Amino acid sequence: WGQLGTLLWSIRTLVDPFSLTGDKTSVKIKCLKLVFDCFPYHANLTHFFHLLLSVLVKFNNCAGNKGVRYETNSLDFKVRADGTLFAAHQLQVPPKPLRVMAWDPQSLARREAMVRFLVAEKSQHNGHKPKGRKMVPGDLAQQQSDTLLPWRQHQSPNGLRRQKRDWVIPPINVPENSRGPFPQQLVRIRSDKDKEIHIRYSITGVGADQPPMEVFSIDPVSGRMYVTRPMDREERASYHLRAHAVDMNGNKVENPIDLYIYVIDMNDNRPEFINQVYNGSVDEGSKPGTYVMTVTANDADDSTTANGMVRYRIVTQTPQSPSQNMFTINSETGDIVTVAAGLDREKVQQYIVIVQATDMEGNLNYGLSNTATAIISVTDVNDNPPEFTTSTYSGEVPENRVEVVVANLTVMDRDQPHSPNWNAIYRIISGDPSGHFTIRTDPVTNEGMVTVVKAVDYEMNRAFMLTVMVSNQAPLASGIQMSFQSTAGVTISVTDVNEAPYFPTNHKLIRLEEGVPTGTVLTTFSAVDPDRFMQQAVRYSKLSDPANWLNINATNGQITTAAVLDRESDYIKNNVYEATFLAADNGIPPASGTGTLQIYLIDINDNAPELLPKEAQICEKPNLNVINITAADADMDPNVGPFVFELPSVPSAVRKNWTITRLNGDYAQLSLRIMYLEAGVYDVPIIVTDSGNPPLYNTSVIKVKVCPCDENGDCTTIGAVAAAGLGTGAIIAILICIIILLTMVLLFVVWMKRREKERHTKQLLIDPEDDVRDNILKYDEEGGGEEDQDYDLSQLQQPETMDHVLNKTPGVRRVDERPIGAEPQYPIRPVIPHPGDIGDFINEGLRAADNDPTAPPYDSLLVFDYEGSGSTAGSVSSLNSSSSGDQDYDYLNDWGPRFKKLADMYGGGEED
Repeated sequence: WGQLGTLLWSIRTLVDPFSLTGDKTSVKIKCLKLVFDCFPYHANLTHFFHLLLSVLVKFNNCAGNKGVRYETNSLDFKVRADGTLFAAHQLQVPPKPLRVMAWDPQSLARREAMVRFLVAEKSQHNGHKPKGRKMVPGDLAQQQSDTLLPWRQHQSPNGLRRQKRDWVIPPINVPENSRGPFPQQLVRIRSDKDKEIHIRYSITGVGADQPPMEVFSIDPVSGRMYVTRPMDREERASYHLRAHAVDMNGNKVENPIDLYIYVIDMNDNRPEFINQVYNGSVDEGSKPGTYVMTVTANDADDSTTANGMVRYRIVTQTPQSPSQNMFTINSETGDIVTVAAGLDREKVQQYIVIVQATDMEGNLNYGLSNTATAIISVTDVNDNPPEFTTSTYSGEVPENRVEVVVANLTVMDRDQPHSPNWNAIYRIISGDPSGHFTIRTDPVTNEGMVTVVKAVDYEMNRAFMLTVMVSNQAPLASGIQMSFQSTAGVTISVTDVNEAPYFPTNHKLIRLEEGVPTGTVLTTFSAVDPDRFMQQAVRYSKLSDPANWLNINATNGQITTAAVLDRESDYIKNNVYEATFLAADNGIPPASGTGTLQIYLIDINDNAPELLPKEAQICEKPNLNVINITAADADMDPNVGPFVFELPSVPSAVRKNWTITRLNGDYAQLSLRIMYLEAGVYDVPIIVTDSGNPPLYNTSVIKVKVCPCDENGDCTTIGAVAAAGLGTGAIIAILICIIILLTMVLLFVVWMKRREKERHTKQLLIDPEDDVRDNILKYDEEGGGEEDQDYDLSQLQQPETMDHVLNKTPGVRRVDERPIGAEPQYPIRPVIPHPGDIGDFINEGLRAADNDPTAPPYDSLLVFDYEGSGSTAGSVSSLNSSSSGDQDYDYLNDWGPRFKKLADMYGGGEED
């Protein structure tokens, strides 16, 4: 334990701040030899030394400084190979603390030490030690103290005393996560005036009287400053406080001084990945060194120290195929790259890589670690050409069919489905020079569908031998060659079907003159049956013949005329007559084709010209106006104009009164030859001749109205009437006829009104309530017979006088009016009955009633016979039928069909 005490004292000696005077630019770092042989393999004591030295100073290589390398975390200082620390440039003192790091390249062990600087006072010998006196550890310990005296008194050479006005306080370093006990003293500040007066000390700033508050406190009497709780550098790395010194009255004794407190980082934070899962991809077949992705982890500790320096490594790779180390990672940047060849998506589509990030520069013994997952997908490249599953395919197609799939070509491709590297494209490289087929790709199955796009003919090609090739949408990867199985043969058989006959020339045009006689052979319009290997007959018929001018031979297609062809017919369009014919074979099933025959009719001069206009008007005196005439011809040029207009020689009065003047080939003028012609309507015949060969002429009559004209040459009103051909007597006769017609109409109207009035004034004999014509009669009571009913039979009796009817009060009863005048002659029933005379009697009475002119226009009671006002027989209700007797009713069978029912009831005694 004595050796341990000596060792601890040496550690304290090294940990205490070095003195840096203005004339010194370097300081020697002492080597601390830790002889671990004194504590052989004692785990607890070794851990104690590690904890003690890890913050302040760490050395290895106890044999000396040989081979040890140094570096600092400050750009203001540098360390030589022998351990000498020197300033790199002029500095403002005191500088900030710095960290010195030493490591042994052989054992890779690392140690660190913190170096703090204080401004040392100059001795009387300008900072040189007295001769013969050595600085021992005890002297250094006496020189250094944790009490700061910023206001020390100094003796000037003339004996006067001078007082310093400012503190120069080095930064105070506080390790984070200290375990206490708290409050823990940091430093003591004191003014040298406390020997004269009582002074009270205080601190202000963030961490004292500003949030976070009361992190630091100070004893107002002794000036000792404490930290009250553990510090967290990641929460706040430094604090800036101000120390104050006042007397008991609160008066300022000294100026406030700045205190800088730095929190020393401890390795208390693990590296944290930005994402727990990273996704990356790499092409299959990539060469070693191909970049894949980058993973990043952040450490909240100080990045300028080993606590925040993160290093990466790959922990595991799944699956470990084809190698367990397919990827590597840059330990500092986190870039993952391939390290081995053999990536094949068809074998391994995805790798799961566990990446570990460790601080302390990757030291697994002291550093903290964390892991993340990197999922690396192997992306597909077109390194597998498509291959047909078989070398030959076959199919069958009927002739004359299109858009028919005749064969399905199946392929195999190991690349990623439904990608450009997998999608197949088929091409026909030989066997189809006319382009009858194409191959379309099924987007779901990737099969090739051989489709007919141009109809095939069995009579031309009975089979096709195609050579097809398959490839991908994307080109093959570099160095990959097409497979021999990327080509195949397709055999397609064509089946024969019954094809319809066709007309080789459709539409067929022939030219002939119009007017050819009936029965003329025009042409032979025959069809061809494409089925050369079938013995079939073709028959012809008309399908469309608008004018019914043509006939066709059913067996050979010869066309003849059935009527005269007239170019001027309404069925002709642009001199062409069109008819459609049908050609049908006798195949199974039958097939037919149509053909159109167009007949161009050449015009002949078969229509004479017609004079235009048909009517005209001219003044009775010449030289006032003329009539312009022309002609219309249904024929075509040259069978039309120029026309010749001339007057006939008969009758002679035509040429005597009229003359024609030619204007041009189509027009002429008709005018009066004489000086005056009486007003009226004249029929002027004119002969019009066309220019056909031979020419045709026509004598047309034009009605010319000759009338008196005014000074402008227009017919007057009187003149127009006169020109109509009516004299004065005719006009008077027309007026008298009109007056007589109007008088007759008036008399007829007066007569109709008078008759209507008489009809309304005539009274009816039947009471409106008893009128059976427009009333509904109710028969809902049935009595015991005629004797039990009080019926008024006057309706059925013929009244002898009309007085009692006319004198009745209106509304009581109405009886049909008995016609006054000659009564109709109705038939009289013969006294001796004759079989069938009853039916004849009724029919004759009905005929006489229908022809009676005195019958009213409404239904009325027809009286056939009048029996008088009473009956001596009395009621017939008391009559009884007797079953006894020998009366024979067989004669009822002779009375006709109307009495058949009665004859059946009384004439069947023997059968009953």
